[in-house]
Amino acid sequence: MKHKENPSYFELFLSFFWIGLTGFGGLAMTAHIRKHIVDTRKWMDGSTFDSGLALCQLIPGAIVMQLSAYIGLKLKGVRGAIVSFVGFGLPAFLIMFILSVLYKQSKNISGVEAVLSGLRVIIVAIVANAAYVFGKRNFQNTNDWIIAIISAGLFLTKLNPVLVLLVASLLGLVLTKKVAVPSGKFSRARTFRFFLILLLFVIVCSTILFFVNREYFTLATMMLRIDLFSFGGGLAAMPMMYHELVELFHWFDEKTFMDGVILGQVTPGSIIIAATFFGYMHFGIVGSILATICVFTPSFLILMGIIPFFDKLSSYPQFNKVINGILCSFVGLLAVVTYRFTDGIHWDLANVIFTLVAFGLLLRKVDVIWVIVGGVLLSLLM
Repeated sequence: MKHKENPSYFELFLSFFWIGLTGFGGLAMTAHIRKHIVDTRKWMDGSTFDSGLALCQLIPGAIVMQLSAYIGLKLKGVRGAIVSFVGFGLPAFLIMFILSVLYKQSKNISGVEAVLSGLRVIIVAIVANAAYVFGKRNFQNTNDWIIAIISAGLFLTKLNPVLVLLVASLLGLVLTKKVAVPSGKFSRARTFRFFLILLLFVIVCSTILFFVNREYFTLATMMLRIDLFSFGGGLAAMPMMYHELVELFHWFDEKTFMDGVILGQVTPGSIIIAATFFGYMHFGIVGSILATICVFTPSFLILMGIIPFFDKLSSYPQFNKVINGILCSFVGLLAVVTYRFTDGIHWDLANVIFTLVAFGLLLRKVDVIWVIVGGVLLSLLM
C-alpha cells in the first residue's frame, strides 16, 4: 500500500478510531500513535510529532487526546483536528458507556474485574515499553537521561506537574546540545478564529444550561473545571474528581468512585474517560454524554488557542531546547506511571511472568492489540 502524505478525513477518522480502540495504557499510547502515524503511515515526520507531544504535555487534560487533535490539525487543519479528536475518543466513550450500564444493573464490577484483571498486568508492560521506546528513540546523550531521571524523581514527590515541567524546561535549555526543528504548515488565523468561536459556543451553552437545568449545569462546570486544572495527564484529574464527586457534592461513596477509576484504567484511551461512568451513574445517558464532552473541552480549546503561537516559537533553536527538556521529562513521567500502575496488583510469580512475557513481545514489535487479546484470553483460561 502506498503511503499518503495527506490522508482523507475518512482515513484520518478510521486510523484514530482504530488507535483509540486499541489504546490501552493511557500515556503509553503515545508510542502506539507515533508508530502508526510516523513510522507506518508516514503522514508526519518525527520532529513535528515530538514537538506536538511536548506541547500537549504543557497544557492540562488528557495528553493522548490532545495529541490526536494536534496531529489532525497539522494534517488537515481545524476539521482534521475535530475528526481525529472524535475518532480517538469515541471507542473509549462507547466501551465505558456499556460498562457503566452493566455496572448499574449488577451494582458491582466483580465479573468485569475477573475478566480484566489480566489486562491491568499487561498495561504495566505497555507503559514500561513506551518509556523504553521513547527513551531509546529520542535520547541523544547522557544529559537527556539526567533530565528524565531528575523529572521522574520530582514527579514521585507529587510536586505540581507545572513546576516539574518548568524545571525540565530549564534543564533542557542548559543541557540540550542540538535539536531538530519541526515542520508542518496550516492556517494559524483560521485556527485562532476557530478557538474564539468554540470559546463563545462553550460560554453560550453553559449559560443556557444554567437557566434550563441547574443540575446539568453543575455537572458540566464541574467537568470543565476538572479538565482545566488537571496538569500532568488524565491521572492528575483523579484527585480533583474525588474531591468534587465524593467530598464536595457527595454524589458517590468511595467504593463507587474507585470502581469508576478501575473501569477508566482498563478502558482504552485516557483514564479521564471515567467521567462517562460518573455522568451516567448520576444523570443517565444525557449525563454520560455531557460529562464526556465537558471533561475534554477546555484542554482542546487551549490547544487550539496556543498552537498558532507555539508554532511560531518553534522556529527558534533555544525554544526547541526547552521542548527537548519537556520530552525528556515525559519519559520520566512514563516511568513513574509504570510504578504507580503496579500498585493494587498482587505480584505473584504468574503475574511477574505474565508482565515480562508481554514486555518481551512488545520489545519484539508484536502489535499491541495481539498482546492485549492474548493476555485477556490467557487470564480467562487461568
